[in-house]
Amino acid sequence: MSDAIDRARLGALRRELGNSFMRILGYFREDGVRSIDAIEDAVRQRSAVALVRPAHTLKGEALQFGALPLGLMAEKIEMAARRAVEDRVFPIDVIEYVVQLRPLFEEALRVLTRETAAISPIGRAMGFGRKIAAGF
Repeated sequence: MSDAIDRARLGALRRELGNSFMRILGYFREDGVRSIDAIEDAVRQRSAVALVRPAHTLKGEALQFGALPLGLMAEKIEMAARRAVEDRVFPIDVIEYVVQLRPLFEEALRVLTRETAAISPIGRAMGFGRKIAAGF
């Protein structure tokens, strides 16, 4: 496994979410793209205020899935943006972090996709309108 994902955190989240895991992973994919797009737009606009929320969102969701490098990079951006808002400046130093976000996100998704493809089904459908039966 790549260092992009902490396997223990991912396993704990799978157990905690159960059947909702794949749906929540889909939200992470969608929200992650939106957050990164918003962060990149904020940098282009030189808006520290516009950096805070998407960086915070990405941080939380990434850490939830065990994507530690991505989450920690998003946290650096969030903290720098919060300080910059207080100082009423743009945190130019975050640009180097922002450039790394999308590749970190894409690597995390590759690993998550590979890991979740290996999830065995809990049961199999017996046909339309029928209950799930254990086994294969």
